[in-house]
Amino acid sequence: MVNKRLVYILEKKGLLSKFQSGFRYGRGTQDNVLQLETAIREAFITKKHLVSVLFDMEKAYDRSWRYGILKDMYNMGFRGKLPIFIKNFLQTRTFQVRVGDILSEEFIQKEGVPQGSVLSVVLFVIKINGIIHQLPPYVHGSLFVDDFQIYCASTDMSFIERQIQAAIKQITEWADRNGFVLSVSKTNCVHFCRRRGLHPDPEISLNGSVIPVVREAKFLGIIFDSRLTFKSHILYLKRKCNNALNLLKILSSRTWGGDCSSLLKIHKSLVLSKLDYCSAIYGSAAKSVTKSLDTIHHQGLRLASGAFRTSPVQSLYVITGEQSLQLRRERQSVKYYFKIKSNRRHPLYDRAMNPIFGSLFAIKPSYIPSFGHRIRTLLSCHNIENPNMMTREEPPPPWRELKIATIDDFNDLPKHDTPHFVYLQLFYWHRQCYKDFKTAFTDGSRIGDHVGSAAILPNLTKSEKLHKYCSVFTSEIYAIFMVLNKIRFLQNKKWIIYTDSKSCIEALQNASRLSHPLVLKSFSLYLNLLEQGFNVLFCWIPGHVGIVGNETADRVAKSANVIMYPFVPVEDISKVLTSKFHTSWQILWDAQTNNKLRSIQSSVKGLKPSNFNRKISVKLVRLRVGHTYFTHRHLLYSEPAPVCSTCNVVISVRHILTECAKYNNLRLRWFSKADLNLTDLLGDPPHPFLFDFVADIGFINVI
Repeated sequence: MVNKRLVYILEKKGLLSKFQSGFRYGRGTQDNVLQLETAIREAFITKKHLVSVLFDMEKAYDRSWRYGILKDMYNMGFRGKLPIFIKNFLQTRTFQVRVGDILSEEFIQKEGVPQGSVLSVVLFVIKINGIIHQLPPYVHGSLFVDDFQIYCASTDMSFIERQIQAAIKQITEWADRNGFVLSVSKTNCVHFCRRRGLHPDPEISLNGSVIPVVREAKFLGIIFDSRLTFKSHILYLKRKCNNALNLLKILSSRTWGGDCSSLLKIHKSLVLSKLDYCSAIYGSAAKSVTKSLDTIHHQGLRLASGAFRTSPVQSLYVITGEQSLQLRRERQSVKYYFKIKSNRRHPLYDRAMNPIFGSLFAIKPSYIPSFGHRIRTLLSCHNIENPNMMTREEPPPPWRELKIATIDDFNDLPKHDTPHFVYLQLFYWHRQCYKDFKTAFTDGSRIGDHVGSAAILPNLTKSEKLHKYCSVFTSEIYAIFMVLNKIRFLQNKKWIIYTDSKSCIEALQNASRLSHPLVLKSFSLYLNLLEQGFNVLFCWIPGHVGIVGNETADRVAKSANVIMYPFVPVEDISKVLTSKFHTSWQILWDAQTNNKLRSIQSSVKGLKPSNFNRKISVKLVRLRVGHTYFTHRHLLYSEPAPVCSTCNVVISVRHILTECAKYNNLRLRWFSKADLNLTDLLGDPPHPFLFDFVADIGFINVI
């Protein structure tokens, strides 16, 4: 409770630096990594040097100055009982040391924040927040809890040295005043530069010792090299992912291994999670560099599905339902862009929305553009609009009661077997009980690209068309928002809002920081109406049962044609991106005209999981892909392709199953006809006698 209230005040009043990303809602390590990458890209295109210093603090949590925390809270404006509670929370903390089963005597922890408490992280963030304010104007920096880095860019190296040295002097003085110790041995400096010719590295000192200038350094899990090629990071990723694949190799035996769906989940958890981390940043590397990661992904898909080693990679993607790493990185990048766009307080908002040096990047294609420019290329490539985003809403204060008043008169009747006239009679009885309340009916509609919301009040009908990227839920909750926004100007104080969307009522009942922005807007309006003396009730009613107000709202929502609020919540963008990148993937698949799997499966949606055991499911995958040990082992041993002795043609899965005259009698026996196609045999689901036929012709053991 205390932590929620403290965090609410810190965020509401903007007391924390926007460059601190640690343990804050909607922020993460990727923000700090992208900030540094963007600065380096801009320095490269303007032929500047950029020097970054990455600091390490010794035992930062244990050295946090308790009095300093209280002092900083006082300077932030905290008064009353909360600082007193924090003071008591920090005092008289003890700890013990365990060696085996033996515990030492208790020792008093004189400084530092308690380990393991939810409050400790926030208190530490408050204490370290001041370090970012010590930087001079030309030096920039970022914090993720105690991971601190600063950088400066200029064409003049001596200017950079003076600026960073001045910044380090102020940082060390601040650290001395607040009880922190900067580790000289673990602090590194990287000189980012693409300028040719001889130019000296910077000479910067910390506490009398020269900070070593290294060619590469790890920052929040990403290895930055001095030319920002990300080659070292991608090699590091390959080593980590190869180790993770060892477990998949053990579990993916072709005879007793796990099923494909389970193995794919393991692949996503152990491998793709590593590859996805900050892929929007390191994915900007040259394609020749990022391409080396594809082999990791392909190996994981082959192990999970059991596909033969020569199987085409496009077939691997489709048979497993997993996109290529290139499409995954692009989707992650666009999704991250819209996340930034929905938060105007994000430190990278201006750089991402209004990227600079566009003309320079355009005339110098050898320079990789910054994030904002890369995104615009991706949006155009995948035919994605760049709509205005609904900004993030602050939640109501945690000390307010977060509940709405509801009426449950219709919830007990199951809609699928309740006659319409029963609902109508119940509604008329319900209106008699609440005849003092005015009615407001709401509804939302989405048909194709048309999204509309409608609100029906006494003597007033209001409808609006929303952006085509909005979901049905957004249209429903926006209709409720329209009603709440309208009734605050009306004289009547007693209202019942009727909606046929249970999900909207449940969302309002469980409003939190993670809620849809329109849910938070509606809830804030609801609280304001209560303060003004309104009595507003919410009631779910079944749709399409003849209730006049609901039917009118449904009809008006479907015909709405005026856009008043052309914004899209970030929650709806994710589904749009899934659809758009699925379309791009389908276009790539349609171009595979000679692919064997495409003749069976024209869509990239993936086939339904089979109920076969591992041994049979692996054989089915290989038959569908068209690459088996018997038909394609020659590619591994540089041998000529096998030729059918009966038909004198190259042997393929299609030839064996549907064309070879040698097996016509067996086809008649098992399938009742000899004229077959691969879809009949290998489609979804496969023919029930497929493997009986394959066993009968002696092919099953060489698949």
